[in-house]
Parts: sequence; C-alpha cells; structure tokens
Amino acid sequence: MAEKKKGQMTVEEAGKRGGQKGGRRTAETHGREFYEEIGSKGGQRVRRLIQEGKEHEEE
Repeated sequence: MAEKKKGQMTVEEAGKRGGQKGGRRTAETHGREFYEEIGSKGGQRVRRLIQEGKEHEEE
C-alpha cells in the first residue's frame, strides 16, 4: 500500500467526506418539501421507465 503523505487522501476518502458534508449542508438549506419533491420525481421517472420497458417487450 502506498505511503500516505500529510494532506493527501484517496479519491474514495474524498468522496466519503464530501458526501457527509454535502448531505448535511443540503439538509440545512432545504426543507422536508425538497426531499419529498425529488423523491416523487424519482418515483415518477422509475414508473415511466418500467412502462417503457414493458411496451418494448410487447413489440
């Protein structure tokens, strides 16, 4: 394993840190409605993709 130098981190470590910080920051700046809206949009998208897949199978 490579020796770590002070002040450096792996891409994986940086991603984990960014995710933690970013998630808290988003929660602080956006309310519950924000998460409900993006969850609903995601669900609608998945529903549409499933329907398109079923239609494609019937062809």
